[in-house]
Amino acid sequence: MPVRRIAVLNQKGGVGKTTTTVNLAAALAAEGHRTLLLDLDPQAHATLHLGLLPGRSGPSMYEVLTQNLPLEKVRKEVAPNLFVCGSHIDLAAAEVELIGAVGREVILRDLLDAEADSFDYLLMDCPPSLGILTINALCAAREVLIPLQAHFLALHGLSKLLETINLVARRVNRDLKVLGVVLCLYDSGTRLGAEVVEDLEKFFN
Repeated sequence: MPVRRIAVLNQKGGVGKTTTTVNLAAALAAEGHRTLLLDLDPQAHATLHLGLLPGRSGPSMYEVLTQNLPLEKVRKEVAPNLFVCGSHIDLAAAEVELIGAVGREVILRDLLDAEADSFDYLLMDCPPSLGILTINALCAAREVLIPLQAHFLALHGLSKLLETINLVARRVNRDLKVLGVVLCLYDSGTRLGAEVVEDLEKFFN
């Protein structure tokens, strides 16, 4: 069975992206699935969550994307079945450094296709933007999981995000599909929470 490549993505910050990615990865690993997490966010919060110190744990996704360093040289096993390729603040510079690179959108996809080791799940924690790092994740992924906060502005920007996903699917990655939306900080006891869920259902219908 091919590895499930899932990008966890929302261009808005603070919606629970990293928390969702790390907990999903840990749960899958605990169930016995070999799971690899790629931290593509220069803030490196997923890296920190999993016990690695950015800049002190060897090379990071920065070297992978800018120097074509194989993923096997970067990944660390942090728990049984759970591996992580860490991030670093230098990754923010990759956006600029890759501007002139030929095929910059598919660097990660090509490296993953060349990955010798087999995993059941590959999760990508994306930065809160729609820049080259996120586009690399969308070109490499087969599924997109969208964490969404249950608040008044929940749908603000979602249509733009779906537009970007559809554009990548049409032009570069025909396998790309939206896996679903994960509601974060959801309080079922509030009227606001119920209204956001109702609006979401209408939006997708």
